Amino acid sequence: MEQITNNVLMVRPVAFRMNEQTAVNNFFQEKLHLKNEEVNKKAQVEFDAFVNKLNSVGINVVVVNDKKELDTPDSIFPNNWVSFHQDGTAVVYPMYAENRRRERRMAFFEELESRGFKINEVLDYSKAEDEAVFLEGTGSMILDRENQKAYCALSPRADEDLFIEFCEDMEFTPVIFAAFQDVDGKRKPIYHTNVMMCIADEFAVICLECIDDKKERNNVKRHLKEDGKEIIEITEAQIHRFAGNTLQLKGANDKKYLVMSTTAQKSLTPEQIRRIQKHCEILSSDLNTIETCGGGSARCMIAEVFLPKA
Repeated sequence: MEQITNNVLMVRPVAFRMNEQTAVNNFFQEKLHLKNEEVNKKAQVEFDAFVNKLNSVGINVVVVNDKKELDTPDSIFPNNWVSFHQDGTAVVYPMYAENRRRERRMAFFEELESRGFKINEVLDYSKAEDEAVFLEGTGSMILDRENQKAYCALSPRADEDLFIEFCEDMEFTPVIFAAFQDVDGKRKPIYHTNVMMCIADEFAVICLECIDDKKERNNVKRHLKEDGKEIIEITEAQIHRFAGNTLQLKGANDKKYLVMSTTAQKSLTPEQIRRIQKHCEILSSDLNTIETCGGGSARCMIAEVFLPKA
């Protein structure tokens, strides 16, 4: 199993704005005092520049356009509703916010198949929404595909039983913990694991101080170490600059990049940068509007495509 891919799926927004339905437990979202049309226009500019940067280093980006009539403010974050696997499985996930459920469309699979990718099976957990049970894809889970492990910080958007079911179905070993952030002097669950953790092929970027329980923290560290990952720690302040919301990808000639936002890169210390650059180059892009209103960054915008070619 490969940990990093050269192929990604991204969704160009048409109705991007701050999503009131996700703001209830995504404490990274903030309101911009702009009209929704302005916010969307800025998001499109950031999106296009980001796609161009990825393309320029040889990362193959499949862009699907969102549909305005669906009114899907968060469609720019497709990794929450779908993941694509090397055995040809596409997994579809149950979403916490009702207006995010409209993001799931067969058009995405058709587009990938038209580009020569092969989908052998669709594993669909979305029915769990009827029971108010959620697991938001590679937002809720960090997959170490190479070592067949899945890391999950439990939250209103990441149900323990469903996570274990996913791990059984897809043959991953579950690593479960709780991660928290300070919100108005209280410790509240972090809504998605991928804002505080990233697993690359040889290293992991992680905010261990978010894992309040010492036993759980040590367990996560043990798993990473036994798989030979160099642990690069970030702080809680840095996760608010999206330094955890990063993703390693392959460009031309298998050159490796850790993809992140400009905000995230600026928050890193020279020592953290040095340790990352030992393994791969950093590729960053300005995603300020998307981060502010959407509460997600570079990693959230990318659904990796590991599907085989037909």
